[in-house]
Amino acid sequence: MDQDWIATARTLSQALPYLQRYAGATVVIKLGGHAMGSDEAMYSFARDVVLMQQVGVNPVVVHGGGPMIDEMLKKLDIQSEFVNGKRVTDQATMDVVEMVLSGKVNNRIVQAISDEGGKAVGVSGKDANLMICDQTDPDLGLVGTPVKMDVTILRDLHAAKAIPVIAPLGMGYEGETYNVNGDTVAGAVAGALKADRLLLLTDVSGVKDKEGNILTEMSPKQIESLIADGTIAGGMIPKTETALDAISKGVRAVVILDGRAPNACLLELFTDHGAGSLIREPRD
Repeated sequence: MDQDWIATARTLSQALPYLQRYAGATVVIKLGGHAMGSDEAMYSFARDVVLMQQVGVNPVVVHGGGPMIDEMLKKLDIQSEFVNGKRVTDQATMDVVEMVLSGKVNNRIVQAISDEGGKAVGVSGKDANLMICDQTDPDLGLVGTPVKMDVTILRDLHAAKAIPVIAPLGMGYEGETYNVNGDTVAGAVAGALKADRLLLLTDVSGVKDKEGNILTEMSPKQIESLIADGTIAGGMIPKTETALDAISKGVRAVVILDGRAPNACLLELFTDHGAGSLIREPRD
């Protein structure tokens, strides 16, 4: 008998405890970086999400889209202002952001999941009062911070065996549209759902120590110490802060993992190997 088939059967057998462990669990996945960069990566991700649902997981996908927004702004010759390195989102920019996120990017992910045999429904934080926001900073314009969540629509979609795909847009109390950081949205959604796992897909292999080694498991207190002493820096700071906020709201664990790795989500959930840095409160 072909050794590859034997290895495949052994892998499936070894996955049984993890399949049982996550049956009925809610897993929120932030999709960004390399996993959105090519059709091959997108369809690999979509296949993994459909498989997760097939074995009893309730997945929720939250996506970003910064590079696509930059590309469209350039095409339309819309100039951006920056404050402390952050783009100011004026109304003209907001119109492009909404068109790209709720239109092009969201539809692409929904289509990929559908093509792999799943049933996905695209929404944004504006739909059904999913995410009400305050303005983050007047200097940044229409950039929002989630302050009130209503995840009824997500629970209804899961009950209908559909996979929600969420564009990171929120609504203000006066009906204004806000651009919201994708990681922040994923953390807020995971916290409101009391998700079992929040998976933050990135273009790095996880949180690293000062020597560059991957830290495979950490507590929130360890994360705070690593931020304080400068070990965690740059773009990893907002990701780990999102993790801390999600855990404080009831998410059991957050994993920062490499979205460039094939089948990263499946490796993390259904194997001993794992695929990144796990953050959770210490177990008794």
